[in-house]
Amino acid sequence: MNICVYGAASTTIDSSFLEAGEALGREMAKRGHSLVFGGGASGMMGAVVRGVAEMKGSSIAIVPSFFNVDGVLFENCTEQIFTETMRERKQLLEQKSDAFFVTPGGIGTFDEFFEIFTLRSLDCHKKPIVLLNFNGYFDKLINFLDYSVKENFISPEVMELLTVTDDIVEAIGIVEAGV
Repeated sequence: MNICVYGAASTTIDSSFLEAGEALGREMAKRGHSLVFGGGASGMMGAVVRGVAEMKGSSIAIVPSFFNVDGVLFENCTEQIFTETMRERKQLLEQKSDAFFVTPGGIGTFDEFFEIFTLRSLDCHKKPIVLLNFNGYFDKLINFLDYSVKENFISPEVMELLTVTDDIVEAIGIVEAGV
C-alpha cells in the first residue's frame, strides 16, 4: 500500500516529533508499505523517510522543481517525481496514495490536510485519513473542529471520516483495514 505522509519540513522542531516520525517510517516499511511524500530531507518528512530507508523500504518523493536545491531533498528515494507547481504536487500525492497520515506540521501541512479531508467529505475519494496526534500537537485543532460541529458548520458525519490517534501501530492498522 502507498501511504502519503504530510508533515513539517522545519529544522527546529522538538526531537520527540522527529523520533515519532522515524518510528512511523520504520513501521510502515516493516509492514511492506511505501511512503509517498513531499521529498523533504528535514523535519517530519525527513524523519519519516529516514525511518523507511533504515528498513530498506520504498519511498516516492513528489517535488515541485523549484525545491530541487542543495540540501532540501532527501536524495535516496526509490523514485523522485518533479512537478511544475505545488498544485500538481498535491494532485499526484493524492493520486499515488491509498491512504493519508497527517503528522505535525505548519501551514503547508494544514493546507494538505484540509484539502484531502475536504475531498473525502465531498466523496471525491474513499481513502482513509489519520491525524497522528504526536505529543498532543493537534489537540487544539481537534477542539476547533469539534466546536465547528457544535456550531453546525461541520456535520458529525464528516468528522467520522477522520481518525485521530497517537499510536503508530493503530494508525497503520486503520489504513490496512481501509477505514
